[in-house]
Amino acid sequence: MKTVRQMLEEKRAPITSVGPRQTVIEVLKIMAERNIGSVLVLEGDKLVGIFTERDYARKVVLEGKHSQDLPVSAVMTDKVIYVTPERTSGESMAIMTEKRCRHLPVLDENSKVIGIISIGDLVKDALDEQKFIIEQLVAYIAS
Repeated sequence: MKTVRQMLEEKRAPITSVGPRQTVIEVLKIMAERNIGSVLVLEGDKLVGIFTERDYARKVVLEGKHSQDLPVSAVMTDKVIYVTPERTSGESMAIMTEKRCRHLPVLDENSKVIGIISIGDLVKDALDEQKFIIEQLVAYIAS
C-alpha cells in the first residue's frame, strides 16, 4: 500500500489554487479549463478552504445565487479535511468514505499545502495494487 507522498510523486500534477476573493465564475472557468472537480482556496500560503463542484451545486445553484459577483469564500468549504503525506492510500480512502468527500488536500508538518488527492487517484492506486498482486500470484502458480 502506497503512502500519499508516493502517490503525489507519481501523480506530479500541479496544485490548482485560487484566492478567496476570486468570483465563483472565475473559479469555475479555471476548473473547466483544467478539467478538475475542486480547487484549493489559499490566502498566501495558508489553506483557508476548498471549493468543489458539489459546493457550486448546493450553495450556488440550489440557493439561486449568482456566480458573477459572488466571492468563492462565501460558498467554499472552510472546514477542510486533509491528510499528511505519511498516510496510506487505504487510510485516505477510509477518511473520504467516512467524511463523504472526494478530494483531500495534503499538508506537511508545517501546514503547507504540498498536493491534493482525489477519490480517482485512490481507486487507481487500489487497481494498480490488485494488478500487481494478480501478476505475482500468476507468476507463482506458473513456476
